[in-house]
Amino acid sequence: MQQYESLMQAIREMESDFEKFYVKEQAAAGTRLRKGLSQLRKHAQEMRKGIQELKAQRKASN
Repeated sequence: MQQYESLMQAIREMESDFEKFYVKEQAAAGTRLRKGLSQLRKHAQEMRKGIQELKAQRKASN
């Protein structure tokens, strides 16, 4: 569950930049959002690999 909490924390950290970019129209916040979303993508890919490995381990042990 730590991976889930880490993912949610990253999303919460970007919350203010979402508001700054979409509501207040601050261009710099858009740059930070793109960077944050890129990091989320990398984190999600790592999580997917971990899930696949865990599924394979569980299947092999059955």
